[in-house]
Amino acid sequence: MGKLFHYLRFYKKESILGPLFKLLEATFELLVPLVMAQVIDVGIKHQDTPYILQMCGIMVLLGVIGLACSLTAQYFAARASVGFTTSVRRDLFSHIEHLSYSEIDTLGTSTLITRMTSDLNQVQSGLNLALRLLLRSPFVVFGAMVMAFTIDIKAAIPFVIIIPLLSVVVFGIMLITIPLYKKVQSRLDQVTLTTRENLTGVRVIRAFHKEEEETARFADANSALTGIQLFVGRISALLNPVTYIIINAGILAVIWTGAWQVEDGILTQGAVVALINYMSQILVELVKLANLIITITKAVACGNRIQAVFEVTSSMEFPAGASSSEKAFSGNASASSRQNSKESNSMESGSIEIPAVVFDHVSFTYKDAKAESLSDIHFTAKKGETIGIIGGTGSGKTSLVNLIPRFYDATNGSIQIFGRDIKAYTADELRDQIGVVPQKAVLFKGTIADNLRFGKQDATPEEMKEALSFAQASDFVSSKAGGLNAVVEQNGRNFSGGQKQRLTIARAFIRKPQILILDDSASALDYATDARLRQAIRDMSPNITVFVVSQRTSSIRHADQIIVLDDGQVAGIGTHDELLADCEVYQEIYYSQYPKEAESHGEK
Repeated sequence: MGKLFHYLRFYKKESILGPLFKLLEATFELLVPLVMAQVIDVGIKHQDTPYILQMCGIMVLLGVIGLACSLTAQYFAARASVGFTTSVRRDLFSHIEHLSYSEIDTLGTSTLITRMTSDLNQVQSGLNLALRLLLRSPFVVFGAMVMAFTIDIKAAIPFVIIIPLLSVVVFGIMLITIPLYKKVQSRLDQVTLTTRENLTGVRVIRAFHKEEEETARFADANSALTGIQLFVGRISALLNPVTYIIINAGILAVIWTGAWQVEDGILTQGAVVALINYMSQILVELVKLANLIITITKAVACGNRIQAVFEVTSSMEFPAGASSSEKAFSGNASASSRQNSKESNSMESGSIEIPAVVFDHVSFTYKDAKAESLSDIHFTAKKGETIGIIGGTGSGKTSLVNLIPRFYDATNGSIQIFGRDIKAYTADELRDQIGVVPQKAVLFKGTIADNLRFGKQDATPEEMKEALSFAQASDFVSSKAGGLNAVVEQNGRNFSGGQKQRLTIARAFIRKPQILILDDSASALDYATDARLRQAIRDMSPNITVFVVSQRTSSIRHADQIIVLDDGQVAGIGTHDELLADCEVYQEIYYSQYPKEAESHGEK
């Protein structure tokens, strides 16, 4: 939590003025009992109405000045806390965006959402209260004790006993509750995870009629959160009654001591009233302090969770290069210029053309996994080739193509893109050359044009139409009201699965990448549309290398090379005809999809 405080450097003025004005308010508040004592001892005793009115006017003035100081302090505290939270949230989101897939997989989406929202809100609330009350409450407590001693030393002795006793209670409960609030936030993560899974997977749950089971699962997670919250709440709830008992005992001691001294003529009645007022002030401020400590305890626990995310560093390191904002507008042009430069260098030197992608005995293991997902993958993809990747479920197809844009780093071996090791590229250089259509089609709220601009920020309408035509999406886009400006709802829920897949293909193609990765991106397309898409891939620029991941042999049978994966290992590499003759895994997949050919093959 302590490392987050450097964000307050932007709000030094507010962080100083907020507590300062609160201390001024507290100072005026400490003067009120002395004025009240004068009203009793002088004004009421001598029935001096003008004096009483004068003192009452002074009290009203002290109240007005105190209110002005309080409002000013609240303004500065709010500016500092909201600004602090805004800065932390911005940098936290940026930090998460720069983490690799491995770290995001390890942390989990639900806990990251909780830390970005609930945890940061708790920190903001805690900081706001701390700036206003963390100095004010102790100042009033000890100030009241000092003022009591200025009235009478013997009558102020209960203050010396009460304040340390209350401190032991308050800080003891705080030490007990700090670790418990960490558990509360952890349980909240589980509730968030369950809620998120149920809301995103509501159709699956209803399809399998699992509403009751999921309700029970949510109830279990919610009960666990409720249980720990009740437990820590009961401990925290001891603060108010215990402090009230101690303070009231102190007030009784002050009245008992003061009564004898008044009778002996040592103290005045106004002085006793002032002492009781100071004891009451201590009660109010310690109750505030107790509640403040509870809030700060929650804020510290949440701040530590946020700091823990900041301390997670990406397992990937990219060389220093141009910033993302600089590359965003020039990415496509720079990719083309690099390609032209490579071609001209190749022609001038008369050397053999550099391969587009080379996997040199690559192995890959997910973080904390016990077994390799890919083992000793070795192949070369030339510029302009179409590479098909096929295999059973869990064979490692997506893992393989995720290594090309460096979403994950290979555990062993090396990967080269256009003759350079993949780790020698900056993130912008690498991603500018690669267009990726992920296995799950994801669209963002906005318009079709907005989603296409994810691929190329300055794309023209003509470029968008060309990309849509390539992705076989022109027909349904033109039929939408608004065309390119048709509304896309959250996650593209107003589009069918096939339409979303085609829009994501267009989004990847619009940047004219040198390497295009289609990760099972035609699974929701009908066979006719799939066939037209395959034809469009064959007809596009001969300089683009295409990786097609598919479960259908029809989608990859015309590829220049087909890589067959089986349990993370290469079972065969070759053309469709070569694999059909020599690769048992490919034969099994192909004939399962074309049983009539399997019968014909068996007869022969």
